[in-house]
This record gives sequence, C-alpha cells and structure tokens, in this order.
Amino acid sequence: MKKFIKISLVFLTLQGLSGCNYLDVVPDNVRTIEHSFALRIEAKRYLYTCYSYLPQHGQLTSQSPSFAGFEMWPLAFNATNTSQFVMGQQNVSEPLLNYWEGRAGGKDMFQAIRDCNIFLENIQQVPDMQQPERDQWAAEVKFLKAYYHFFLMQLYGPIPLIKENLESDAEMSEVRVRRQPVDACVDYIVELLDETLVYLPNLPLQQIDRPEYGRINALMARGLKAKVLATAASPLFNGNTDYADYIDPELGPLFNQTYSAEKWQRAMIAAKEAIDNATEIGMKLYEFQPGPTLNLSDTTLFELNIREAFATRDANINGEVIWPNTGGNAQQSAITPRSWSPTLTSASTAGAYGPPLQIVEMFYTDKGLPIEHDKTWDYNGRYDFRIGDVQNNHHVKEGYETIKLHFHREPRFYANIGFDGGIWYGQGIYDDKANFHLEIRGGRYSSVRETSAHSPTGYYPKKPINYQNYLEGSSYFVTSYLFPNMRLTELYLLYAEAANEFSGPSEEVFYYLNAIRTRAGVPTVEESWDLYSNQQGKYSTKGGLQDIIRQERRIELNTESQVYWDLLRWKTAETILSQPILGWDKRGVLPEEFYKLTVIFQRQFRKRDYFMPIREYELQRNENLLQSPGW
Repeated sequence: MKKFIKISLVFLTLQGLSGCNYLDVVPDNVRTIEHSFALRIEAKRYLYTCYSYLPQHGQLTSQSPSFAGFEMWPLAFNATNTSQFVMGQQNVSEPLLNYWEGRAGGKDMFQAIRDCNIFLENIQQVPDMQQPERDQWAAEVKFLKAYYHFFLMQLYGPIPLIKENLESDAEMSEVRVRRQPVDACVDYIVELLDETLVYLPNLPLQQIDRPEYGRINALMARGLKAKVLATAASPLFNGNTDYADYIDPELGPLFNQTYSAEKWQRAMIAAKEAIDNATEIGMKLYEFQPGPTLNLSDTTLFELNIREAFATRDANINGEVIWPNTGGNAQQSAITPRSWSPTLTSASTAGAYGPPLQIVEMFYTDKGLPIEHDKTWDYNGRYDFRIGDVQNNHHVKEGYETIKLHFHREPRFYANIGFDGGIWYGQGIYDDKANFHLEIRGGRYSSVRETSAHSPTGYYPKKPINYQNYLEGSSYFVTSYLFPNMRLTELYLLYAEAANEFSGPSEEVFYYLNAIRTRAGVPTVEESWDLYSNQQGKYSTKGGLQDIIRQERRIELNTESQVYWDLLRWKTAETILSQPILGWDKRGVLPEEFYKLTVIFQRQFRKRDYFMPIREYELQRNENLLQSPGW
C-alpha cells in the first residue's frame, strides 16, 4: 500500500504523466524485464533497441537539425520539421525537433538513456552467454548512453545526468531532476567512454562481418571522446560569459566562466589517441581505385576520392569510415536533380534542396585558397560570363555558357556542387570523355518543372549522391549507403584544431591538414599561402591558422551533419547563420536572366538559438528545470 501511495503522489504532483521519459519512475514490470534477459536472443533484441534511438543524420525531413548549418536549403514548399526549424519557426509551446521528449521529428533521448540503464542493470544475468560477450555488449550500451547524453548536451547545453533509473518509490526530490553544470556533463560522458574501452573490440572494420557492421568498437569510442572534449574546449562551453547569469539555485553557475587552455590539451591528446588507434588497425584516408575497365583522368579520380570517401556503399572496405549510422540510409532521392540528360527525366527524384551561393563560394580555388585571397584568381569578376573550353572540359561542358565562379576551383568544389553547365561524372555513364552535365537555367532539363521538385538556389548537392545511382525511363535506381557519423578526416581535423588552439602552429598540425588536402588534390597549406595568396604567411599565427582550419573543416565535412555543431561550438552561428540565403533566379532562361543575385530567404539566428527550448509543459511538470537560455 505504501508503494501504491507514493506512485500515485508522483503522478498527481506531475500533473498526469503521459508517455515515457526521463521523469518516469520504473514501472513494476519485473516479469517483462526478466523475459527480455532470460536468453541471449532476447537480450540481443534489447541491445538493438538501445541502438534504435540513434538520430538519423542522413534524413533531411525530420530526424536531425544538422542540415541547419547553411550547407543545403530546402524548398519553402516542403513544410517539414527541419525546414520549419531552419526558417526560424522554433517555439516553446511545441518545439520542433524535440529530442527532449521525442516529438515533432525528434527521438526521445531520455527514453533511450532509460532503456540503456535497464540493459546495463540486467545484462549480467543472462544465463546462456559467456562473460566476455556480456561485457562487450554492456560496453556498447555504455557508449550509446554516453552519446545520447552528448547529443542532448549539444542541443540543450547543461542537462540532467541520468546515471541510474529511478525506483518506483523514489522520493519527489529524485524525480524532479536538475540540469547539471556543463563540466559535470562532460566529465560523466568521458567517464562512460573510458569505461567502454576496457571491453570494446579493437578490430579493423574490414574484419567485421556485414551483419555486425556498425556495432560499437574501440575506435568509435576514442573518436567520440575526442569530439566531446573538443566541444567542451570550444568557446560555447569554455569560459562563455554570455551565460554568467544562467544559474541553478542549488548547483550554482551551469557554464564555467573561466577559459581553460588545458581543455584543448585534453582534446588534443584524445584525438591523437584515436588517430594512433586508427593507424594501428590499418585505417587510412580513402583513395578511389578504378576497376580495370575504367580509364579515368586524375581530375575525375580526385573528385571520386571525395565522393566515395563519404557515399560509398561498401564502407566496411573503405578504410576511412569510422562510425556508420546503422539507423538508416542516406536520403538521396530528395536531393537528386530531376535529370542529368535531356533524354532522362525521373518522376521519383525531388531535387528539392540546394546549396546557397555562400557555400558555393566557400570552397577553395585550384590553388587551395579562399577565393578572395587567391591573387591569381579573378575574384571581382567571378560573376562574369565564360564559355566552357577544352582545357576545363572535365568540369564545365565545352561550349556551354556559365560564369567564372565555376572555373579553376578545387576538386572538392566539383565533388560537392552541381552547377549550371557542370560536369557530373557517373550516374550510368562511366566513360570519362562522355559525361553528363547539368542545365539548370529556365526551360532546360535540370530546371524548374514542378513546384516541389527543383533546387531553390540554382545549385545541387553532389557528394551525398552515390556516383552509381542512375536513371532509367522514369525510374531512379539508388545505390544505398549508411550515412557516416564519423570519418578519419574528422579525427585529423579535430587534432589539428585542438593542437593549434593549445599551442599554436606546428609541424604535426600541418601534417594532418596537408594529408587531407593532398588526398583532395589541393596544394599544401604552406605552398598555397606562400606562393599564391594576398595574405602571405597567414598560417604562421594561431589566429590565422584557426581561420584556415575552420574553413578546411567546413569544406571537408560539408553535408555530413557536422558543420551545424561546429558553428554552434565556435559561437559563429549568430553571424554565419544570420546571412541571407542567396542563389540565382531559377526561372531565368538566358544567362543574364538566370545569373541575377537573388535573396531566397532572409534567415535570422539569435543568441537564444544556440540551444533548443524545452517545451513549456515540461517546465510545469518539473519546477527544478530551467528553460534554455534566452527562451
């Protein structure tokens, strides 16, 4: 009777709990839990339940806010949770992409943590398992528990730490959880990851059976640890005085107010440990290997290095993918142009997302420099017209009129951006001398044909589309792949960033930056800035190299659901994400009509947008919770 009274009191006080979230007490369902861990096969199902909460970063319409990082812009016609979020419709009454409760396109991360806790409480009781396997499964779930806490911290800042599930007779003070200081959140997440490393396997991905591919291993844990610590060392979380008055009545300030360089040192050490782990198991930056029937130019090979490092189907034989997202395949049809050819038109490709002009201009010149800093490149004349010629026929259709902006750019530009007159290798034609190309101007085969199926900016994303996809009649045949949560390039960039922030430029920093650039067909940092720039030697100072590393990271990880988090942690989002979304007049027929600078949308990012709001109803249920800053 006593237990029944306490449960009733909790439900009454919290105004009628509905659904399951972190506030729920553990129900009295012992027989159900016992059944879930009675045999190995049942426990494995529960293990996969813990995996099932992973956010699907490759999905554009609902699952992740990551595509809010300026990389692609959705058609206003497509009213999804994500499009409403990036268009500034976030609110406190029914927040979009709500990962606190699992509403409006989000998954319930606290329910995910609760299920992880149940698994950890019971896995050691499963009778028909050997102890090493029990320990490995428990380590996998601890990793997931750490990641779910980290994902919530990225979204909401200081969060409650759900170390154990509450019992059904828990006291009210235990049920009404509080946000914990950021440093406490980071320490707990890192503690969980360190615990996983005792039992996680340390095998090359190439040795993992296909059915087991995507299961957590040691390198994933080390990579995530480096990412967590780099986030904690960044301006948003390291001495951020903007939140000096964000104080819990019992716990005090939730954001530390003193900058600590040692946090960058921790991140640097963690990133190097992850890189050394990758080297130990034989991982390296991916380079495309053409089959014996393909005779490809170096130009095309560099482009495929970039495209296939990310969008390859067989990531388990691609030595660069560290953590594939097993929650779902990348969503390709939504971003694919309706056609690459006047004789092919698909009814199943939407092509409803487009990179803004700012992303197009973000990529380097062929000298490895920002377009405004390359003294050999005509920056002021970048919008002047130019006709494709034989010297550039691997990038621009020979004889087609476009603009100078599309000439003499780095290979990553051509691997990422589909533009009017731009060559598009693959997609059913693998002869390097007979490629498809886009014609996006009004009335042409890649242009506006339907309200809901065209690029809003006049450009198309290319890298996330597998080069072996093809059109046949009105059908689109897709080569699916698992969206990578982390690649080896990110570890290189994390190390370079952390080492520069801690101690400034060094040979090792340049080693990792230049490894990425060399694979992409770009000159080294030193060569580019010494020989071709109007800011010679910029890389020799910490501040100058910081700018270079940040642009390198945005270029290399474009469309990989990473840039949004970077802009947040660097505290540059309020500047970059408040720029108007720019493109061309998509209905213009002639070049002079199409290439008119057009404001697609006037975006606004305010200081409050660094963190997601908690639904007001949640705050009424738990008076100890603080609303996110600014909301």
